[in-house]
Amino acid sequence: MRPTPEERERYHELATEVLERLERTGHSELILRMLCSVLRQSEDGRYADLKLVAAALEEMERAFDVLEIYSDARKVAIFGSARCPRDGAIYQQARELAARIVERDFMVITGAGPGVMAAGNEGAGRERSFGMNITLPFETEANEFINHDFKLLEFKYFFTRKLAFVKDSHAVVLCPGGFGTMDEGFEVLTLVQTGKAQLMPIVCLHPEGSGFWDDWDAWVKNTLIPHGMISPDDLSLYKVTTSVEEACEEISNFYRRYHSMRYHEGALLLRLNSEISQQEVDELNASFGDILTRGQIERVAAPDEETFDRHLAPAPHLRLQYRFGRSGRLRQLINAINAKPVPSHQRPPERGEGGRLPVETDPGLQHQ
Repeated sequence: MRPTPEERERYHELATEVLERLERTGHSELILRMLCSVLRQSEDGRYADLKLVAAALEEMERAFDVLEIYSDARKVAIFGSARCPRDGAIYQQARELAARIVERDFMVITGAGPGVMAAGNEGAGRERSFGMNITLPFETEANEFINHDFKLLEFKYFFTRKLAFVKDSHAVVLCPGGFGTMDEGFEVLTLVQTGKAQLMPIVCLHPEGSGFWDDWDAWVKNTLIPHGMISPDDLSLYKVTTSVEEACEEISNFYRRYHSMRYHEGALLLRLNSEISQQEVDELNASFGDILTRGQIERVAAPDEETFDRHLAPAPHLRLQYRFGRSGRLRQLINAINAKPVPSHQRPPERGEGGRLPVETDPGLQHQ
């Protein structure tokens, strides 16, 4: 039963009183909304609904706290089958990938289970990896390479687990897998395509001769595109390869010159790791004018009132009036920026205090 208008007002007063007693000023509006929502749901007599909300909040709280500690490191999420044997080619390739990407200063996130997940944790090592374990009637024990570690996170619900996976990941590698891997892969592609997550490398990796992702790639190209379900430019959002080295290059090169993005006053800002010349910007405008709603791509400084990720204020910025829904072309733009071999200053990743997409465009955000 939903609360009456009078009850809603009373809950708002109670939440305000709690907030005042906490003497918290940072993000008080958001905390007030959370408290009011919890109090309003107290009118819901359905135990299952309340249990779901309580567990989801607790799972997100724990995941956010742990990931925040390691916010200065970029992270690669590795997905794949729990069923592949340790002496098989898929396991060996996933383990090698994890070991090689850690050498490039990335951390690794896996689902903490057996198979590809264990390979990722083993290759990365306990100190450089996370495990996000899901409670199932089977496969409930985390693999020995991450079990009992502080960075092992337990989840009851897939949706909170997937949120934790994607929220702080800077790249995704899809090794061969079943329904779960397909679900995770399409989820990430959807979030990136729709702008609900920042652009990031998405690599489909399989052993030489297996053809695992080749058939999937052919289906995307021969079925989805001819039926008009996706744009041909969307093929730029992922890469299929059999090479661990090529997978690592795809990930690390993405952040070689490009750093991150955010929105400010309706415009998309691209942060860079190195200066970009006006000639290069002119070339970008000549090639990518179709993704602009108006104006041109411009070199700009960080906003004067920048309140989020202050350590990135010195970074060179590009500003553009981006035409939403052109994520494939935006990825091609970033590829063009990264193509020129110029020295780059590698900065720590954004902490996301201002929010990763699409939070910056949230009208309720006070500091943009």
